[in-house]
Amino acid sequence: MLECGMLERDSRALRRHSATLCKQLVVDALLIQSLQAEDILTESMAESIMAEQTSHKRSWRLLLLLPKRGPRAFSSFCSALRETEQKHLCDLLTQTAEKDGKETYVESIQPEEEPEGKAGQLVTQPTESKRERFVDSLPLPTQEGIAAKRARTHESMEFSLDADSPINTPVLPCTPDFYLSHCQQSYRMNSSPRGFALVISNVTFDPCAAPDLDPRKGGEVDDEVLRKVFTELDYLVTVHRDLTAQGMRTCIETFCRRADHRTVDSCVVCLLSHGVEGAIYGTDGQLLQLDWVFEAFDNAHCPLLQNKPKMFFIQACRGDEMDCGVEQIDGPARTCSPSCEQRDAGREGQGDADSRQRGDMGRPRIKLPQRSDMICGFASLKGQRICTAAMRNTKRGSWFIQELNTSLRLNARDTHLADIMVQVNGRIKEREGYAPGTAHHRCKEMSEFTSSLCKDLYLFPKYQPQY
Repeated sequence: MLECGMLERDSRALRRHSATLCKQLVVDALLIQSLQAEDILTESMAESIMAEQTSHKRSWRLLLLLPKRGPRAFSSFCSALRETEQKHLCDLLTQTAEKDGKETYVESIQPEEEPEGKAGQLVTQPTESKRERFVDSLPLPTQEGIAAKRARTHESMEFSLDADSPINTPVLPCTPDFYLSHCQQSYRMNSSPRGFALVISNVTFDPCAAPDLDPRKGGEVDDEVLRKVFTELDYLVTVHRDLTAQGMRTCIETFCRRADHRTVDSCVVCLLSHGVEGAIYGTDGQLLQLDWVFEAFDNAHCPLLQNKPKMFFIQACRGDEMDCGVEQIDGPARTCSPSCEQRDAGREGQGDADSRQRGDMGRPRIKLPQRSDMICGFASLKGQRICTAAMRNTKRGSWFIQELNTSLRLNARDTHLADIMVQVNGRIKEREGYAPGTAHHRCKEMSEFTSSLCKDLYLFPKYQPQY
């Protein structure tokens, strides 16, 4: 007989820790989308949960539904907790379920814990009056202060989180119906591979040539996340790590000149390093100007990519200013931030091009603008009076790459890239880091993107038209 409900031991673990879950669980769009991707929640269930007005009510409604959603619901819920940086709740549930499977549960004891303002500090919470209360030794998020090697005007503090790896839910596939209903009004995107992706990730800097640039701990996580997600999106990905400014320039020039750009429909360029407004650092402390990078891919210098979308993602600071946030009028009460982050501050042939515009018989073609069909996502904000630092977690990678990875995996199947970047902005807007030892202690980030795209850009993941 097909088992339609959750295993009793798993259901019991949810019941026993329901008070803690309702108090600490963050039920947001990412958690719900992860459960939908595993077919644990239907769309109507997801809508009913998110329609609740308070976090407590959303948590309670989810906990009422989970035991009815089959034997996989518990493990899928735990996976979703890990993916959304709530590993301590996952550990609480799984350890209880495993223990319950081996020995009789002692009803008089029910561990409840809640992190205080300082990560790792636990305090008992009241449960039923007949039960004893004690502090359980489950691992909660911890801080690891890394002393700065060199003094600087704006010290770059690093704090790591005892967290799981970034979300690795498989990229959700586009359906044939969606492709057929959207392919006419969007960029052509059906070559296999879709295009070539270049990732340049500077993690370790020359201590002699660049004494003010500390290692970007967590940067190696970012380039691996990007390699995986764009490979799943059917790009041929090349990763280069720790290049000087001239090395980056040479690498980009070589990439631009690839003859096989002719046979594909797009390209991706990801640059991850310390930076300032308008430039990023090589490992030698020299700057590569971003305007030069965009020029290398424009219609004059890279004719094989004319009229094809070119995607850029820049994970770097654009200044030294830390965004400490602004209190929100009538906003929700601040809860303990699920992550402790680090700011990614450095202190953290024109004639040939003209001839290509003409046909074999010299017939003039319609001219193109010098630069078009580009979209660029920036991890941090440029304003009129402030350029801000980007945030990076030493174990999970940067905020921007985390959210980009998640949105691409869950939403690329039916969302064009500009809207995906809006989603990334929204997710980063909600995040808050805790950086003790800095002037602001609590810090925010805001990403942005620019676009000269002329059509919708759908990636149509895992779909290949049949001709």
